[in-house]
Amino acid sequence: MNKSKREQIFARLKADNPVPETELNFSNHYELLVAVALSAQATDVSVNKATNELFKVANTPQAMLNLGLEGLKQHIKTIGLYNSKAKHVIQAATMLVDLHNGIVPETREALEALPGVGRKTANVVLNTAFRQIAMAVDTHIFRWSNRTRVAPGKDVIEVEKKLLKFVPNEYLLDAHHWMILHGRYVCVARKPRCGACTIENLCEFKHKTSD
Repeated sequence: MNKSKREQIFARLKADNPVPETELNFSNHYELLVAVALSAQATDVSVNKATNELFKVANTPQAMLNLGLEGLKQHIKTIGLYNSKAKHVIQAATMLVDLHNGIVPETREALEALPGVGRKTANVVLNTAFRQIAMAVDTHIFRWSNRTRVAPGKDVIEVEKKLLKFVPNEYLLDAHHWMILHGRYVCVARKPRCGACTIENLCEFKHKTSD
């Protein structure tokens, strides 16, 4: 795919949604960190249902420690892998209190040192909370990048690197949100909705549908 096509694709995505936002509910940086960590292999909808009540009683690291492991599990037991996620959230809260004065750090190194925080979660927090250029490649973005041929790659790291290289600079900051929303609602896994897609004539997917 050439540079001109990529520029047109992101220009259209921006025109459709000038100020894209995550669909996870949060009101501070810590809530975002917890929500993103809980969203691994789970839907944003399921996470929001759980955190709606959780964040009323624990929306800081210290409050999370006060709630405790068993209390946390009761709030997130409807989310997949909740036992291990709860353990990681409590461990991360301990580190945030002990090492960062209860404040979510702004560097990749410090974020990825927290239990349960991998590269993708760190990228989301860096981009969404701190407005740093970072590309969190989840299943939606990986699929979208390969289908459209905007940034094809055999694994998430390759796609991440290509996106950072090929997405036009003026769109880099919000590209993650545009791609994930497009992958979630239009370029869906089983059968993409090509007929309802604003970038259909620019996309290089070979098996387009009429839907």
